[in-house]
Amino acid sequence: MNLDHIYESCSLCPRNCGINRHVSTGFCGCGDTIKAARAALHPWEEPCISGSRGSGTVFFSGCTLGCCFCQNYTISQENFGKEITSKELAQIFLRLQEEGAHNINLVTATQYLPSVLKALDLIKSKLSIPVVYNCGGYESEDIIKELASYIDIWLPDLKYFSSELSLRYSKASDYFDAASKAIKQMIRQTGAPQFDSDGVLMKKGVIIRHMVLPGAYKDSIRLLHWMKDELPEGMYYISLLSQYTPFYRSESFPEINRRITSYEYGKVVDEAIRLGLDQGFMQEKSSAKEEYTPPFNLEGIF
Repeated sequence: MNLDHIYESCSLCPRNCGINRHVSTGFCGCGDTIKAARAALHPWEEPCISGSRGSGTVFFSGCTLGCCFCQNYTISQENFGKEITSKELAQIFLRLQEEGAHNINLVTATQYLPSVLKALDLIKSKLSIPVVYNCGGYESEDIIKELASYIDIWLPDLKYFSSELSLRYSKASDYFDAASKAIKQMIRQTGAPQFDSDGVLMKKGVIIRHMVLPGAYKDSIRLLHWMKDELPEGMYYISLLSQYTPFYRSESFPEINRRITSYEYGKVVDEAIRLGLDQGFMQEKSSAKEEYTPPFNLEGIF
């Protein structure tokens, strides 16, 4: 698939900024050349993604969101990384597969999709493991449709129900409107989750991640009710995260410049169980540790 023309008037994300990425950058801070900060086996995804050997994770630079608490801010907001070609990225995918990766995990790749798809096209006959699309959820439904033949597992965030919260913390008042449509489309494209013969590793499906934020557990509960009411039962997994840690510019927002309490996380988990949303994962409260953020030192980028 060739999406190169989109770089000329960018509409890869819901911002639809129309920037000519060949000569300038949009909100994401990216031009028309792939930039990535790490490509290595990653053990800290959900168990059905990381498995015993790790997920072959490629962290791309830049982001279509502006989350003030981003744990990966050095690459998402400060744009740290190294420029690589589609051919080089294709070789990285194959190397990760050779190292034993259970899957190829594309982290925040939306801003480079035309180039990433070129890389996948170059090696489609050689790649025998699933491709995971790991994103912030702020995606265009039309772009998700274009990815149907490329992506096996969708791993989107569903961060906010409230437009006030999404504007304040991620600079996207339309976050829920975009993410809810995109996630419905992801589920339509993959169908029910599929696992390997041991029932351990996901081969196809959708896992919706939600990280509970300090002071915002009621917004989390609204999202759970939306999932219960609007998404088809048994067609997705949820992953409730307790790992929020104040990062980046959190100090500018006093209400979230702390970790969540056991009470806040417990209220969300209890409501998920009450609603029957128990197909998925939850974290121990001790998961809120900075060590779960990998070092962005260009490992695996060549």
